[in-house]
Amino acid sequence: MKKYLWRLTVISIYLLINVLSGCNSKPDYPTTTTTTTTTTTTTATTSTTRWITFSGYTWWVKSAVVQQGPGPNYFSDSSDNVWVDAQGQLHLKIAYQGGKWWCAEIVSQNNFGYGRYCFTLASTPELFNENIVLGLFTWSDEPAYNHREIDVELSRWQEVAADNSQFVVQPYTTGSNLHRFNTVLTGLYSNYWFNWQNYGITFEARQGEDPDSGGLLDHWDYFGGDTPIAGSENARLNLWLIDGEPPSDGLSAEVVVKSFTFTP
Repeated sequence: MKKYLWRLTVISIYLLINVLSGCNSKPDYPTTTTTTTTTTTTTATTSTTRWITFSGYTWWVKSAVVQQGPGPNYFSDSSDNVWVDAQGQLHLKIAYQGGKWWCAEIVSQNNFGYGRYCFTLASTPELFNENIVLGLFTWSDEPAYNHREIDVELSRWQEVAADNSQFVVQPYTTGSNLHRFNTVLTGLYSNYWFNWQNYGITFEARQGEDPDSGGLLDHWDYFGGDTPIAGSENARLNLWLIDGEPPSDGLSAEVVVKSFTFTP
């Protein structure tokens, strides 16, 4: 009887190990050469954290004197890299200073949750250097639901002739979670928005200042299995360098964001 119970215990342990191993294994997602935003964050709890007001909301400015993601890069909270002008427009700038290229990122104080996140640009993405990425997205420091990351990303990803825009629901390695398109503007302004609900996410890009009536650039509906549940996410905007590589033209880069709006 003891010998039988010992064998039964061994078999049970073996089966349990195999079940647990299966639970921890990752699915074989389709591979892609496209990189997307993955942000290593620092929490704004220090007395030296810089805060700004933009589009009626309070934001903190990321500072990193040691390289962090995305990139990795150095991030500056200087008013030379991040500022709001007299018209209330946000400026994000990548610049070379003190032997380093410094990038820019701001993070909303608010946790907005489900609703429409709309970013109106007063810059032309098709003129961005191929090493530069503009990210308009949500992110949570908590790892659940892939950090609740939903992205609009404007970049050629180091390929001069590539499309310059994409919508992403993380993880981007799932083939159906990434939608590429090309932005070519007829004027200075453009709108990029996503409407995040518990059943899916709608993305849209339009010409002009009106997010609803401007000429349609692209539209994408996502109803896949990776729609995150709202939680501790913030809205974020960043301007950064892929792999920390300088702009290939050696020039600083600046993006102007006219406004951010959130509609529950």
